[in-house]
Amino acid sequence: MHVRKIGWGLFAVLCFASSANAQVVIDIISGEVRRTPVAVVPFGWEGQPAELPLDVAEVISADLYRSGRFDPKPEEDMLQKPTSGADVDFDDWTILGIEAVVVGSVVQTGDNAYTVQFQLFDPYRQTQLVGYRMPASKGTMRRAAHRAADMIYEKLTGIKGVFSTQVAYVSAEKQGDRSLYQLVIADYDGENENVIMESTDPIMSPAWSPDSRRLAYVSFEGSKSSVFVQQLRTGSRIRASSEPGINGAPSFSPDGRKLVLTLGGIDGNLDIYTLDLTSHEKKRLTTHRSIDTEGSWSPDGRHIYFTSDRAGGPQIYRVSANGGTPERVTFEGSYNARPRLSPDGDTLALLHNDRGNFRIGIMDLERKDLLILSTGRQDESPSFAPNSDILIYATRASGNGVLETVSADGLIRQRRSSGQADVREPVWSPFPRY
Repeated sequence: MHVRKIGWGLFAVLCFASSANAQVVIDIISGEVRRTPVAVVPFGWEGQPAELPLDVAEVISADLYRSGRFDPKPEEDMLQKPTSGADVDFDDWTILGIEAVVVGSVVQTGDNAYTVQFQLFDPYRQTQLVGYRMPASKGTMRRAAHRAADMIYEKLTGIKGVFSTQVAYVSAEKQGDRSLYQLVIADYDGENENVIMESTDPIMSPAWSPDSRRLAYVSFEGSKSSVFVQQLRTGSRIRASSEPGINGAPSFSPDGRKLVLTLGGIDGNLDIYTLDLTSHEKKRLTTHRSIDTEGSWSPDGRHIYFTSDRAGGPQIYRVSANGGTPERVTFEGSYNARPRLSPDGDTLALLHNDRGNFRIGIMDLERKDLLILSTGRQDESPSFAPNSDILIYATRASGNGVLETVSADGLIRQRRSSGQADVREPVWSPFPRY
């Protein structure tokens, strides 16, 4: 195994200070790929009042720009502004060097009922690449715009777009001598922040269910750790585990029926367990006297990856979900922890000690080579996007709370700041199910 390192900084967040409800602002701070010039023409509008309820083209354009792979043409530089494919003059776009053109419109079909339609063209081949229409309301129009951007992005790159996904994270706001902790969900672009849980006791380790309808997390309310599972639509929740001692690090199985947990009795010895959410049956998978923690399922549900210091320092192991003898996975360096599998099952994200600095790395499970993506001093909590192409994580940066994303090849990174809020433990949602 060998270590490769990307030579630029990736700065994100961990410190807790103030103001937890500011919207997330996304800035691209590094990019090493050629941006493809595209045009997203302002959408036509048929309805009342005179203006569109939402600038759909602007949302699509912003999504493509934030991906780091596209350079949308400013509206003022467009030679024409068609709203349907029949009106597109391909020569006008090739003169400008535009390689993809998006046109579309929003049509009001009833009271708070709309149809969003768009077409994607290759002006050089003079062919339509995608054409789609979808229903929307005022409340779902932004979602429809993100979905359109997802389809455009996938057609142009071959990679599924993640603009329709969400990110959950923990935030804290200083209130005198105490902190108010919040579990927050926001859209990919930082819009629609929603606090689903808040407490003056710490909240930790959020984890999405495979259908994106539930979050598991650890809460220290009542001066003890417990694992809760909360329904996002209704806000109802259950206390899934409240054993004596430690209850921590939940992660859903791929079918959503079980959790993997870290449990430790009053003696403090931590081990990996699975918990059936229907029968409430717990199964112990590790019995070593070492600390075994931070379990995470493989996408096929056959294995659980976890951190253990049984070799003298934190390393990553895996064990069959049915139990058995754990096998060691990482050997590079003295510290590897917080394993998270990519949704395609090919890559393992981890926290690696790089010359005294804790940084995010990814390891190809077949080749066993390790790529260091970050250069912070205290980076943590890596989480893959559902397309396996991007990661989000947290770190400390000049006392300010930020999150950052980085492409899995290390070429594109973005900073996500949330005003003066201090955030940590980000986790990316699965793809939405329409």
